[in-house]
Amino acid sequence: MAFAGRWETETQEGYDEFCKLIGIPDNVIEKGRDYKLITEVTQEGDDFSWTQIYPTDARVTNNFTLGKECDMQTIGGKKFKATVNMEGGKLTACFPNYKQVSEISGGKLIETLTCGSVVLKRTSKKI
Repeated sequence: MAFAGRWETETQEGYDEFCKLIGIPDNVIEKGRDYKLITEVTQEGDDFSWTQIYPTDARVTNNFTLGKECDMQTIGGKKFKATVNMEGGKLTACFPNYKQVSEISGGKLIETLTCGSVVLKRTSKKI
């Protein structure tokens, strides 16, 4: 249940390069650069609801069960199927253009998104 709660972005490393690489328009990158993304997570056993609230007040919620393929959606509205797994206390998922690993470390939510050699690391505090 470590992931459950409401989280707010504290720092982001590699934001611009990562966003450009996966095709996010420059105007959207600009809006999001200093925005404090809010992530809301609920968890009941292996069932999760993961909501991210973006600068434009856009909201994306993905519901998933560990180890089972599910329907997901990106902020851009692209729908895809993915399986989220728990490996060593870390959630891992492969999105269409990148892999995401999420973990709790030192009481912070650490999200690492990797596309080729480009990495976006987002650290969030519990609020």
